[in-house]
Amino acid sequence: MSSWGRDLTVDIAGVKFKNPVLTASGTFGSGREYSHFIDLNRLGGIIVKGVSHEPWDGNKPPRIAETPSGMLNAIGLQNPGAKAFIEKDMPFLRTYDTKVVVNLCGHTLEEYVAVAKDFKGVHGVSMFELNISCPNIDKGGMAFGTDPVLVKEVVSAIKACTRVPLVVKLSPNVTNIVAVAQAAEAAGADALSLINTLIGMKVDIHSRKPVLANTIGGLSGPAIKPVAVRMVYQVAKNVSIPIIGMGGIMTGEDAIEFIMAGATAIAVGTANFTNPAATINVLEGIEAFMRAQGIQNLNEIRGIL
Repeated sequence: MSSWGRDLTVDIAGVKFKNPVLTASGTFGSGREYSHFIDLNRLGGIIVKGVSHEPWDGNKPPRIAETPSGMLNAIGLQNPGAKAFIEKDMPFLRTYDTKVVVNLCGHTLEEYVAVAKDFKGVHGVSMFELNISCPNIDKGGMAFGTDPVLVKEVVSAIKACTRVPLVVKLSPNVTNIVAVAQAAEAAGADALSLINTLIGMKVDIHSRKPVLANTIGGLSGPAIKPVAVRMVYQVAKNVSIPIIGMGGIMTGEDAIEFIMAGATAIAVGTANFTNPAATINVLEGIEAFMRAQGIQNLNEIRGIL
């Protein structure tokens, strides 16, 4: 219950968040990077940057490019690995009264299972978010999340090796997002998050080369919000598990759109790069909307469309 008498709490797979505002993986580091700008205790949860079993170097630079109403990134999930994250970042995160969601990534089924097992017995992890947009090197580089069969395989494997509630992050780069969502649910996913970035590209017409060293990258920001809202709406109508909506959220009004489309909670991503206080601004925007509309609980408007 907020200090002004309205209930912002949300429940995802038995995990209670004080409010629906989380951070999108890859845009907020482990929280330490933003702790000088905002009070992390005010957030509903922190979804940390992707963590792999072994350290990943990521892609060669340049890895980020600005686009109209958004940005492209091809970071390649660079991270120091699970051991370093557990030793250096988890003690910091445990000092805050906010839920911690660890994003898991891997290039093979075995790597996904290994990183999930790395966190066995680690105190302070409320949930896992499974990044199934990673390329499956055993299948020629095809992303796990583009094939419902592979989705079932990897989700089932993670569920078999951990009791931590599992959120599956869906890729929008598919023909039928509902089929992928249903495959994840059937395999035991406790919740879904969507959407991850869309595939995009930018060309430097003067050098006559792609701007990104990796040629293509993930498009995020306000430009993708209509796609994200549409996909959240479609998935919410066809699954029974909670959804964390994301994709271009910059304001409280944006967040309300996702909630009305069926999301239980939301995550703020690219906005953090242009405004370090974006998460707090979104939270205050949600609160202002609830006051103005006389809304006591977000359940009154969730999935109202």
